[in-house]
Amino acid sequence: MFGSRTLIDALHTVDTRAWRKNLFQPATWRDIRTSVGVIRAERYSVAIDFQGAIKSALLARVSDAAEIFGFTQPRESAAKLWYTNQVNVTAAHVIDQNLQLASAIVRQPLMPERVELPHSARAEQWCDEFLRGRDLNHFVLMSPGSGWGAKCWPAERYAGVAKRLAGAGLKSLINYGPGEESLASAVATASIGSAETVSCSLAQLIALTRRASLFIGSDTGPMHLAAALKIPTVALFGPTDPARNGPYWKPSIVLRSEQSVTSYTHVAEADPGLHSISAGTVVAASAQLLGVPIA
Repeated sequence: MFGSRTLIDALHTVDTRAWRKNLFQPATWRDIRTSVGVIRAERYSVAIDFQGAIKSALLARVSDAAEIFGFTQPRESAAKLWYTNQVNVTAAHVIDQNLQLASAIVRQPLMPERVELPHSARAEQWCDEFLRGRDLNHFVLMSPGSGWGAKCWPAERYAGVAKRLAGAGLKSLINYGPGEESLASAVATASIGSAETVSCSLAQLIALTRRASLFIGSDTGPMHLAAALKIPTVALFGPTDPARNGPYWKPSIVLRSEQSVTSYTHVAEADPGLHSISAGTVVAASAQLLGVPIA
């Protein structure tokens, strides 16, 4: 038995970022010793490093598992120094890569299964009341934020798309997370009433996404959530590779300029290729997915 569920629960308590910030504090070392003790107490037989990072490989190593599985070419090459079993994967998409890694462990092919996301009665009620209060039966969900600046498409272009979608009877809701308030507000303001902002919990976002007619956003969590729920998705890509990180489920259209160069460096500067994608191109992709003409 791998005890994978307990392992995940244990690793969720490990805040390596806080450790790095306070490395020379006695409390940090006490926390490290406690976390290592919690992980080792589970007596794991196998540890699996899906992340392919040095920190995740080290955590797998300190678990004292007899076998540690990871990629032959992990995201951070030094991570493989701590693996006992290196698995060569041939798939392009990260989901398929992870399935190939897991298949090597169980020694049989594993296929992606249907994604079943939870239903929260409270979140569903919130969503119903939110949409009823705005008389929204059909709407577009946009998520202009992302993990770092280079993955973000300009706010004024989201607004331009929202205005044209409003002409086809589709209002846009602008979802945002912590630290993205000003970006979402900029989209809503520039849309001149065609869009409004909405901040919600993860359970509420799942409920809201289920009801959306279309999703538009960059390489970010809400985009993958929409794709998993089979919501028609327009995905805007810049420095990250859609072959590896694009929407896994259909229907979806990925827009990426040939000018964009694949890089996973977390920089704030705008990606020229991503910024070369016009609002008209996004509107055309939206019309194709919705099967309706949009002027």
